[in-house]
Amino acid sequence: MLQVAALATVSALALWPQASFAQSSSSQSGAQSLPPVVVGAPEARRRAAAPERRQTRRATQTAQSNRPQPQRGVGFVENPRGDVQGYVAGRSMAGTKTNTPIMETPQSLSVIGSEQIRDQKPGKFDEILRYTPGVVAGTFGADNRNDWFLIRGFKSDDIGLFLDGLQLFYTSYASWKLQPFNLARVEVLRGPSAVLYGGSSPGGIVNAVSKTPPVEPIRYLETGVNNFGNAYFGFDFGGPVATAPENGKLFYRVVGQIQNGGTQVDFTPNNNYFIAPSLTWKPDADTTFTVLASASKLETRSENFLPYIGTVVNAPFGRIPTRLFASDPSVDTFKREQEMIGYQFERNLSDDVTFRQNARFAHVDVTLSTLFGLGYVNGDPATASLARGNFLTHGIANQGNLDSQLEYRFNTGILRHTALFGLDLKTYRIDDWQGFGGATPLNLLNPVYTPTARFNGAPYQDTTLTQKQLGFYMQDQIKLDRFTLVLSGRNDWVATDNNNHIGAGQSREDSKFSGRAGLIYNFDSGLAPYVSYATSYNPIIGLSSGQLLLPETGQQTEVGLKFQPNGFNGHFGVALFDLKRQNVLTTNPNSIPPNLQMQNGEWTSRGIELEAVANPFPGLKVIGAFTSYDLFVSKDLDQAVIGKVPTATPRTLSSGWIDYTFQEGPLTGFGFGGGVRYIGGSFADNINLMPVPSVVLGDATVHYEWQNWRAALNVINVADTTYVANCSSTNACFYGDRRRVTASLAFKW
Repeated sequence: MLQVAALATVSALALWPQASFAQSSSSQSGAQSLPPVVVGAPEARRRAAAPERRQTRRATQTAQSNRPQPQRGVGFVENPRGDVQGYVAGRSMAGTKTNTPIMETPQSLSVIGSEQIRDQKPGKFDEILRYTPGVVAGTFGADNRNDWFLIRGFKSDDIGLFLDGLQLFYTSYASWKLQPFNLARVEVLRGPSAVLYGGSSPGGIVNAVSKTPPVEPIRYLETGVNNFGNAYFGFDFGGPVATAPENGKLFYRVVGQIQNGGTQVDFTPNNNYFIAPSLTWKPDADTTFTVLASASKLETRSENFLPYIGTVVNAPFGRIPTRLFASDPSVDTFKREQEMIGYQFERNLSDDVTFRQNARFAHVDVTLSTLFGLGYVNGDPATASLARGNFLTHGIANQGNLDSQLEYRFNTGILRHTALFGLDLKTYRIDDWQGFGGATPLNLLNPVYTPTARFNGAPYQDTTLTQKQLGFYMQDQIKLDRFTLVLSGRNDWVATDNNNHIGAGQSREDSKFSGRAGLIYNFDSGLAPYVSYATSYNPIIGLSSGQLLLPETGQQTEVGLKFQPNGFNGHFGVALFDLKRQNVLTTNPNSIPPNLQMQNGEWTSRGIELEAVANPFPGLKVIGAFTSYDLFVSKDLDQAVIGKVPTATPRTLSSGWIDYTFQEGPLTGFGFGGGVRYIGGSFADNINLMPVPSVVLGDATVHYEWQNWRAALNVINVADTTYVANCSSTNACFYGDRRRVTASLAFKW
């Protein structure tokens, strides 16, 4: 039944671009039809009546919108799927799936543009999020295998990661890897967003936006190396392709990078390669079709699982060195091969109706073989001997996404509407094999690495999990003067199947409604108070003790205030929220093997977030963030953990970054910047008896631009502070990044 309904609805949507829609007058200053993927001068419509009609509507919009808009840059027109001028974004599609000003979106939303990414030089994707409120990034420290982050206290990298508006879900070890060098912007939408995106984290989502073909030619080369001997070479080429006028306009882009070398841990390389070609075709002013593809490969080794005693606190022998490799080079390997291909299609059917369709197919193949720590032998730190297990997993996952949207802009009396109707299809399949056995201990003071064979016994998990999800959603953005009311609703139908190759198979079908209501008012002064309520639903793919996991649910109330002073290129925000998450999916570090999935009941997160981002004057860019929340287990079968803070979850975060480049005089082109990050304390155990201390970290950069050249020196953890980023349990602690100095040189022409 699910497949029949999906096919019928997809067929109907596929015919929408061919249908004729009656034109009706429309005027609005907020949500608009999405501009072309590439930024260029506005083109005249080929329909004869359109220019006169558009001039009339623009005049009406100007008359109705009295609020001054700051100048963000001469000649720069912001595309919500494109670059940001400086550090300040004005528009985004993340909160509504329409081109909406951030100041008219009744939800917490942050945007990190490519200029901020360049200035801060993140080593991997999760480092982009380090200066964003509500986000704990790099929760597993210096782990190059995956990107890890929490949003509002909840793990979200597995179900809250999106690329170009489409989810990159993962379960088990078959995770995805995104490349900072290939991103135009990264959007963090905090709070439940299932009403538009389907199954996702109630804490929020992170949507990465790919670089797409530009109107003007781009020719860019960059190379660099860090103090661990890890070097890279990247390139970015794109621009228009000469075509006959009757064939429309064609644009291309190819982005790629080669990275090879060591890390702060012995025997652990970080060899990462990717290429991402894209092509945009514009047959006329109303139609844009972009194809995006990518392929990448990562070769590294696993993260150390180290005891609490010896990392957070002294063992009888002192502290375990951060450079120690706790596995064995003969057996340890982590390899990921990943490919994606998709498209973005947009067609303006009339001045008031726009059809969009985004699709992607993604494939990932991950193999991990490692000897990981299980705590001290006999539980005695004095032995300095680490017990280890031999673990092997191979996961192959395929994910397909198809999101079709019809946007209709109309008036009913004094009300202006931007209605959105969407159909969201997701399919996911993973072949998951995992095996575990014993291994010889390792002396932490005098490690001796002995050739070891991979685990070759019977697996404890061998299954093919599939899930098919169909979601239909509707939304109306209703404007009355300076009020904007957003009403959204969605229903999901989900079928999950476990083809267990060891035991009996299982299947289940679920259906759930999600909703959201938000109201915001924009004062002439630039103040914009808002309130919202949203529910969340997430059908989880995975097993716990051989049983299919239950779907997660959640709900949140949020009130906030946004402020964009008139004539000021920047904005400020404060949000207070009360968020609950039911059927919470966590990992059990005390299981054998460790980190099997479990569902704990309910967690509650209540807190406040502050954000400031500005380009105060030419050359100066500033961001600041503060987060504090009360996070605790509110329901659980184990009464001892109720009211306690979940492990590995800091509850206070604060950060600030400033960057300045001289605009004139003998120092023209020279710039410098830096930031400070405070990460609050957490706990290594469920009953909160083993604290992990807070840490203050500093970052810095110096850069110089001359003609077409740019040289930069970036330093992460300037003071070279040794700290523990995370303890999932007393036997699973992970060191954070030591000082990393990266020198880079770029050339564009």
